[in-house]
Amino acid sequence: MLAKQLRQAYIDFFKRHGHAQIDSAPLVPENDPTVLFTTAGMHPLVPFLLGAKHPAGTRLVDYQKCVRTGDIDEVGDTTHLTFFEMLGNWSLGDYFKEEAIAMSHEFLTKELGIDPELLWVSCFAGDEDAPRDEEAAAIWMKQGIPAERIVFLGKEHNWWGPAGQTGPCGPDTEMFIELDKPSCGPDCGVACNCGKYVEIWNDVFMQYNKTENGTFEPLAQKNVDTGMGLERVTAVLQGKASCFETEIFSGLLQKLAEISGVEDPGATRSGRIVVEHMRAATFLMGDGVRPANVDQAYVLRRLIRRAIREARKLGVSEPFTPVLADVVVAEYGDVYTELAKNRDDILKSLADEEAQFAGALERGTREFCKLVDSFPAHVERKVISGRKAFYLYETFGFPLELTIEMAAEREFTVDTKGYEKAYAKHQQLSRAGAEQKFKGGLADSSDTTAALHTATHLLHAALRKILGGHVGQAGSNITADRLRFDFTHPAKVTAEERSQVQGLVNEAIQRDLPISFDEMSLEEARGSGAIALFDQKYGEKVRVYSIGDVSREVCGGPHAERTGALGAFRITKEESSSRGVRRIKAVLE
Repeated sequence: MLAKQLRQAYIDFFKRHGHAQIDSAPLVPENDPTVLFTTAGMHPLVPFLLGAKHPAGTRLVDYQKCVRTGDIDEVGDTTHLTFFEMLGNWSLGDYFKEEAIAMSHEFLTKELGIDPELLWVSCFAGDEDAPRDEEAAAIWMKQGIPAERIVFLGKEHNWWGPAGQTGPCGPDTEMFIELDKPSCGPDCGVACNCGKYVEIWNDVFMQYNKTENGTFEPLAQKNVDTGMGLERVTAVLQGKASCFETEIFSGLLQKLAEISGVEDPGATRSGRIVVEHMRAATFLMGDGVRPANVDQAYVLRRLIRRAIREARKLGVSEPFTPVLADVVVAEYGDVYTELAKNRDDILKSLADEEAQFAGALERGTREFCKLVDSFPAHVERKVISGRKAFYLYETFGFPLELTIEMAAEREFTVDTKGYEKAYAKHQQLSRAGAEQKFKGGLADSSDTTAALHTATHLLHAALRKILGGHVGQAGSNITADRLRFDFTHPAKVTAEERSQVQGLVNEAIQRDLPISFDEMSLEEARGSGAIALFDQKYGEKVRVYSIGDVSREVCGGPHAERTGALGAFRITKEESSSRGVRRIKAVLE
């Protein structure tokens, strides 16, 4: 089954079972600071999993674009991806284990035609927090899966969540296909990574709430959250060893072959990195992310520059990133219309970034030459330290392989072990910083988070009043400590303008305005004067939140009940985010 057919078959199946289709959310989550990107279909739905009513109802289905960068250095093998599509369906307090498992079994065996004899499942083995999930196992046996193909595993395999320190969580059941290949030994099973058993679907049963003291309490609203990776399932159904051998990447690899002259770039690690990273970069740029040195923009820059470096290994010396991005737009633009809409800007931004990186490599070459020229002529053992090699990589994007190659030309060697040590230290510090920066978050659904989110509405309204109606939201990130709001504006906000904006927000807070919402169609929201990212996809019905006579916006996030609960609003920083986009950070005190 082709990927596009699989995507549509999934949607059609669950719509027949009473699910409403919702659109894919942007890759940059508005209200979840626990991650830089939308990493799963459930992230945009956290408020509804916590009990808020979704405008589309209690049964939902979608295909969600996702980005995960935790394994970015592993990309290049045949399995890891940074960008992928997740097929998902949800029950928000509606059906639970019995119906979810029955539908999963029906879709796999009837719709996809998978031989039931090849299906294995795993269930939660139980621990001090929650009992063994005998219920799920019994339901699977009712579907015809024999007990010998049902495996019980611990939390590391069969438990999801919470997304933050607290919140919804619960056991899950995973589905595997047994491939026709030898086992890795007597202990081979669904929990090992030898490749004989491939996980294709996961049903999460959110039936507990983890509290601040670490206990697990039963949830009043029990939910089902499922996830099926489009790329992985496509490869399995087509009998391919990896998704790089499917039509998902065939167009990109064919174009890369034309550009590089390499007959089969998909057979090389460099070729796989190039096409994977360029697909991910194009989708990020379709959602408005542009290369820079912080947060999502930094990850995007890293993806683009890594693709450029790997393309050099294939012999590509001319600009190529816009060419590959155009392939992505052509192949996905009918499904993800934001790609087609932003095509020209995506291609131009890529061309600019590629030219800028070429300049960085040129400066890095000059720095390299200065470094080797500084060595005294009488030194016999000429070694570039790992620290210096890493400096060239971190500052100029110089890959280690290029440093080694140029060093050899000058009869130098490179301390590769020292480089790896410096690189590992850098990763450790970056990871620690990210964990500190994004700890906590919306998953906790605290009053503080709701208040900060409400404050972004007031800030948006104030910016439009002081700076002009051209101001629009370009991004938002909220932690338990502060809000961050990106907006379109061509110039730095002056001290006077900043003071006026802050004053308007505090005036609205002091008025203790009521906050209410109405559900309506997008066209009705537009006609009512509500502010929204109208080029973004929404469902058939949206929520329009009104804050007195100050703000009226389409939104799905958590809100305070009155502005008086917010406290004092203070802008802590105003800076550039990217070209034409400014960023404000603020706190409530």
